Amino acid sequence: MQMKLALLKRRLRKDNPRWVILLLDIVIVLSCYVVSHFIVNSFTGGFDVELMVKKGLLILTAYTATFLIMCTYKDIVRHTGLSEAIRIFKTVWLACMMIFVVSFAVRQFFPKDTLVSDYLRQSYSLIFTHGFFTMVMLVAARVAYRQLYEILFFTKRKSRHVLIFGASRPGLVAYAMLTDDIRAKNKVIAFVEDKSNRVGKNSRGIRILHISDIDEDYVRKHDIDEVIIAVENNDPERLARVTDHFQHLNIELKIMQPGRSLLNGGGKRQIRKLQIEDLLGRKPIRLNNPIVEEELNDRTIIVTGAAGSIGSELARQIARVNYKRLILLDQSESPLYDLQQTIHLQHPESSHFIVGDVRDRIFMRRVFEKYRPEVVFHAAAYKHVPLMEDNPYEAIWTNVYGSRIMADLAMEFDAYKFVMISTDKAVNPTNVMGASKRAAEIYINSCNARSRTNFIITRFGNVLGSNGSVIPLFEKQMERGGPLTLTHPDITRYFMTIPEACQLVLEAGTMGHGGEIFVFDMGKSVKIIDLAKRMIKLKGYRYPQDIDIKIVGLRPGEKIFEELLANNENTIATHHPKIMIAQVSTNDLLMKRLQIEQMCAYLQSEHGRDEQTELEVVKQLKAIVPEFISQNSVYSNLDTTKSSMVS
Repeated sequence: MQMKLALLKRRLRKDNPRWVILLLDIVIVLSCYVVSHFIVNSFTGGFDVELMVKKGLLILTAYTATFLIMCTYKDIVRHTGLSEAIRIFKTVWLACMMIFVVSFAVRQFFPKDTLVSDYLRQSYSLIFTHGFFTMVMLVAARVAYRQLYEILFFTKRKSRHVLIFGASRPGLVAYAMLTDDIRAKNKVIAFVEDKSNRVGKNSRGIRILHISDIDEDYVRKHDIDEVIIAVENNDPERLARVTDHFQHLNIELKIMQPGRSLLNGGGKRQIRKLQIEDLLGRKPIRLNNPIVEEELNDRTIIVTGAAGSIGSELARQIARVNYKRLILLDQSESPLYDLQQTIHLQHPESSHFIVGDVRDRIFMRRVFEKYRPEVVFHAAAYKHVPLMEDNPYEAIWTNVYGSRIMADLAMEFDAYKFVMISTDKAVNPTNVMGASKRAAEIYINSCNARSRTNFIITRFGNVLGSNGSVIPLFEKQMERGGPLTLTHPDITRYFMTIPEACQLVLEAGTMGHGGEIFVFDMGKSVKIIDLAKRMIKLKGYRYPQDIDIKIVGLRPGEKIFEELLANNENTIATHHPKIMIAQVSTNDLLMKRLQIEQMCAYLQSEHGRDEQTELEVVKQLKAIVPEFISQNSVYSNLDTTKSSMVS
């Protein structure tokens, strides 16, 4: 018996040849025809086997033709669902119509007792009785096969008990995805809503409950394993409330991506684990401005720092437009290779991946001479605050000197636009990295009046998931079992996703006419300790029992609060509510440009990169950016010296 069962299992696991499925469907059609003929003609006493066989040729021909046309035999039988049942219905209906048309024509043009009538004239009642039986049996046979398959292979697996938050269309889509996945063995226990208008009703035969009904007793009683959030508008504030409720019950949380977010990407809906990016605490920024594409259309574009977090996403978004040439440049070979392998280019033959350093003036001049870029997106920079505090020479060499080379070349080769990616750390900087970016902003601003190139600066805060950001750090620490390290319990940061940041950069670059510093509305700043606690819960751990948070003290140059505007800056509104223009002081712009040129000349001179040299370049940087006051840093004594000189 066991050997026969094993043989049956092996047979069911194999997909039968398609001609076998077609043959079985034809057998079902003929069997239903015999039964239908017997039922219909028994009432009139006219059941005739010979006549049934003659007329059966039309039935056989019509159904075989429609099976071949609709390709029902090509479906994998054990995956039968609603879509396959609908196709069978259409197939049977088409066959009935074909037989009906033939029978109607024969009735009109041929007498009843002729040879043609014997073979082609069918009773209308028989046509539709047979069609009904055939449709039912074709679907029933497939469902029975599927049920047998599930019984043999999946009955030993424990069902996962699932709640679906959202009883509207996305919730129903999630329900269909779960029930169609026979391998996962999901059982939807209830739909859950936080709006009372649907509560108490049924959907797909399943009760709709209010979120307040889901408590520890309910979870324990129904053995709930996970909750799937399936709503069309994933408002992060609403998501935060919902996730807080379920996380206290220690239930795994997943989310289904809204359909509208897939329209441009062309992706498929999927159910995935909830990520911290879903809980930004504000509504996602979405842009779809056709002018952006028009601005870049048929132009030669260069992106520096193209292998970085921002640069690579900029490259992906630009790659979708109808560019003339696209140059992607970075000094990091491996990440640039990864970008080359994964990016989908509009014109691969007009795209160039270049390993190069923006600090190498001779090399960069050759790049500009060869490609003559019209639009420059300058994202190459060093950005890690503590690391750059320990390596100020490299921070200034890249962020200031490299930016100066790019700006000078853009002017020399008459580029149309130059867009520099800056940071909120350039505002009232307390560290070398932020001050170096502010100095680069000053130099870029000074270039705008000296050429026909439109120089534009964009400022934004921390980017979720970027290299070196807090989220990947916390994830690595959780993988090691914790604790999560936090520099200060009150530290806050502004956050946005990488795609959001790049969309805003492109939008600002399009609307800019030169000389502007665009700042982005990033919503409320996020308390990092709250972010850490959410991440712990999202990973299924308990705070502080499983993973704790350890306060380690502020790092050199680190702020507790970040700012998007300096004390003496105001903003001007633009046509987009999320983008503003900072009104920066242009006093002594030419003098500061001269100071930056002198600092760059000092960097180029034959000074060793020793402690004294680094101290000197930081001192020069503080003279260029007087609001740069070091915090928790070895360079704080330079601020004391500066204050003494003033007094």
